[in-house]
Amino acid sequence: MKTDEIQSFVMRYLEAEKCDIVEKHPAYVTVKLSPSADRELTYRPYYWSFVERTGVTPETMTCTFIFDPEAHKASLSSASPSAAPAVPGEQQIVVDSTLGQAQSNPSGATAPAVPGAPAQQDSILGRYFGFVPTQMTARVPKDEVTFGSRRLEQIFHACRSKGRFVHLYEHYKPEQQPKSSPMSTTAFETWMQVNFKVEFACDMKRSEIHSLGFHMVTGEICEHFQERLQNKRLSPRIPAQVYMIPDKFTLPRAVIYLEQYLENILRGYDHSWAEEAKHRLEEELRRIRGYYEPLILHAEMEKKHEIDTQYFNRRQEIEWQYRPRIQISVINCGLFHLHTGNPAMN
Repeated sequence: MKTDEIQSFVMRYLEAEKCDIVEKHPAYVTVKLSPSADRELTYRPYYWSFVERTGVTPETMTCTFIFDPEAHKASLSSASPSAAPAVPGEQQIVVDSTLGQAQSNPSGATAPAVPGAPAQQDSILGRYFGFVPTQMTARVPKDEVTFGSRRLEQIFHACRSKGRFVHLYEHYKPEQQPKSSPMSTTAFETWMQVNFKVEFACDMKRSEIHSLGFHMVTGEICEHFQERLQNKRLSPRIPAQVYMIPDKFTLPRAVIYLEQYLENILRGYDHSWAEEAKHRLEEELRRIRGYYEPLILHAEMEKKHEIDTQYFNRRQEIEWQYRPRIQISVINCGLFHLHTGNPAMN
């Protein structure tokens, strides 16, 4: 993924989680996390268990996500003001937050109390440790969100865990009708979508994503179903004045049909890559066999078991690396109730 793609994805995640944007820059973004995002990204289980037990209002963290580290460093260097030099002989006054009096600087000169300073209540820290500063600067964690970074993988995991299954309705606004006419309803049909990830793996790997939709009434299967949903407005709430056409297929039966359909697609592929991977596997096995068998034959009795174990482990590694295989996994799925396009019924 490129930097702009990562930034667009992270911003969509933050907006979906309803986080507050504090500062937005082309190279980074500073946000105050929402409670749900804080639970997923900050690893504070003890704090959230305390919030759940006591019912207090949670205080979420503010984080900075850096998309372009070099540009971020350049912006910091250009924005940092030069420190003002200290004036010789100038007395620095520090206000004691516990006693409400002014204390002297390390040189020993005592400064008078600041007029109008509010009297602070006695505190435990003040009694035991003396001066306790009242103004504390909160630390804002900064994380680089680049491809392969821990923070980006964490956001990917949060999206996968929350988006495994969705149930949405197409946004539908009924046409304006005269008050005298009876209210009409519109039919909605149900589609089940499953996004499959297909990996062709050996010592090399190639992956594909197949988005299949299954019509729960007719049994029709539609490829590239995700593209069909791109231009539709979807909502988790059922619209007014609609009715659902009853399903004729159950969800387990729909999954079986989709798996069979995907299997038929893969059968039509050119699998010469698997034959080439098998030849490379046999060649590697011959190579390590030619290396280890003479070692085992001429090794001392005490070392034969160790060498034989190394030979077995090496064969296992070669088998796992070169053996051709097709791995299919489900990214996410969902039920979508879409407008049929049929005329309204009274």
